[in-house]
Amino acid sequence: MRGIQVKEYVQGPQHLNVTDLPDPSPKPNQYLIAVHAAATNFFDLLQIRGKYQHQPPLPWVSGAEFSGVILKAPQSLPGGKKPKFKEGDKVFGASQGAYATKVCAVEEQLRPMPKGWSYFESAGLMVTAPTSYAGLVTRANIKKGDWVLVHAAAGGVGLAAVQIAKAFGATVVATAGTQHKLDVAKSFGADHLVDYRQKDWPEQVKKLTPKGRGVDIVYDPVGLIAQSMKCTAWNGRLLVIGFAAGDIEKMATNRILLKNVSVMGLHWGAYATNEPEMIDVVWKGLFDLMESGKFRGTCYTDKEFVGLETIPEALKALGARDTWGKVVVKVPQEGQSKL
Repeated sequence: MRGIQVKEYVQGPQHLNVTDLPDPSPKPNQYLIAVHAAATNFFDLLQIRGKYQHQPPLPWVSGAEFSGVILKAPQSLPGGKKPKFKEGDKVFGASQGAYATKVCAVEEQLRPMPKGWSYFESAGLMVTAPTSYAGLVTRANIKKGDWVLVHAAAGGVGLAAVQIAKAFGATVVATAGTQHKLDVAKSFGADHLVDYRQKDWPEQVKKLTPKGRGVDIVYDPVGLIAQSMKCTAWNGRLLVIGFAAGDIEKMATNRILLKNVSVMGLHWGAYATNEPEMIDVVWKGLFDLMESGKFRGTCYTDKEFVGLETIPEALKALGARDTWGKVVVKVPQEGQSKL
């Protein structure tokens, strides 16, 4: 196969190279998958520099998210369980080594490709979509009539959150840092747009809400919880999704008390350990939205990336925050469709 192997940590994606490698050998409980598209993530940029909390032993193949076709399925799974997928099935998932033409993954890391979706559209689903669904639905109990403030609304989790909130009958106020990104958020269903580079953005958000009462839910992957408290309604729910701005916030707890609000975190990756029964519930909800046409792929389309050789460029664009949605690279396979 061909892939991007990391033998030593590098300073940045420009130092990554595609090489010929032995095909991966699936363990008895793993599937072997032909990768047709691979999605980029910020943690990939950290991992190649040795800065991520999960570092595989060197050497390893970079990348985590993908879509493709099952080449080889396990004969049986632990406990005598019958494999869910068979050779030829189209899947998407997450497993170390996605920046390659082949990858191995266990069944828990895979899902069937949604009906009517392409490899390109499906490759970026595994991380962002369930994060946003679990945050808004499972944690914040979103309901029809809620006003939802989505920060960094043109990002991968942001565009997923915008669509999920709209599907549940909420009114969405989207923030972003450029007009183009605000336009993208609007194209995915956002009702109101606010530039969070403007100092008075909390006042702008509050004025948009009925009688200036504030928003019911704040979805924050940036690190803007403290400022968002200024435009949160009584009984509001504030979701801590991440800290893309770089700083981990400190906040005055008296303000939580005065507005009767709830501040809650969402660590989707930890559900497998702490609440595994919720994983299928979240994915069922997402597939229902996809099949009803209320959720579509959030892939960046301003520029096309085709071939493993374009992954360094795609990662560089992601790191520079020049992109929106999920930056996905198409991985052509010999004799097979490029899409």
